[in-house]
Amino acid sequence: MADAFSVDLNCDMGESFGAYHMGNDEAVFPYLSSVNIACGFHGGDPAVMRKTVRLALEYGVAIGAHPGLPDLQGFGRREINISADEAYEMVVYQIGALSAFVTAEGGRMHHVKPHGALYNMAAKNERLAMAIAEAIYRVNPELRLYGLSGSALIKAGTTRGLKVAHEVFADRSYQDDGTLTPRGQQGALITDVDQAIAQAVQMVKERTVMSRQQLPVGIQADTICIHGDGAHAADFARSIQETFHLEGIAISSLFKH
Repeated sequence: MADAFSVDLNCDMGESFGAYHMGNDEAVFPYLSSVNIACGFHGGDPAVMRKTVRLALEYGVAIGAHPGLPDLQGFGRREINISADEAYEMVVYQIGALSAFVTAEGGRMHHVKPHGALYNMAAKNERLAMAIAEAIYRVNPELRLYGLSGSALIKAGTTRGLKVAHEVFADRSYQDDGTLTPRGQQGALITDVDQAIAQAVQMVKERTVMSRQQLPVGIQADTICIHGDGAHAADFARSIQETFHLEGIAISSLFKH
């Protein structure tokens, strides 16, 4: 029996830098269909970028750039008051850096997904969202923009003529307006594996997610993000893959769609 549903499963990768090791990337790769590779601002460095691109090509997953704010100490999760021009320049710069490694290794870049605070800021701020969409379009209009489902970033990408992917999160809780619960608030992260997987299944099959206020919020799940920097990331990814198989949900990249 053919799978009734299909979704992309993505993970943020290559966020180690210098002497600092983040996550266990290689253990998570077998369960994914796309990856978002850090470009040196919030994490990553040239050696890590090259290694992660090679792994992505080895495992046959779609490659995306993961540009963030220039904040290594805060891992790109602290808001910085940047202008639209600065957002544009940061995104062009970081796409260019990763694109060079992808080209050098004989691959092709598929998408761009902003990281952390930049992602959340652009989900609400239309000027930042348009600047990011413009940066992607100017570099390569064939690149797909990954953004929070139904957000200003998705709308900006569509307006600019980019292909977009509505992204949802298995291990994050939601607010009534469809935004993610800020990491500083209690309950922002879903640590119960069964609860996170059940939420992922609901988002794909029912196109809704329960908010922290226990109200159903309509979403579109083109791609699901799991986080690779947790101690049990590989086990979580494997559990999602196994549950999706039982639920008739295929894991497939958006590369050819």
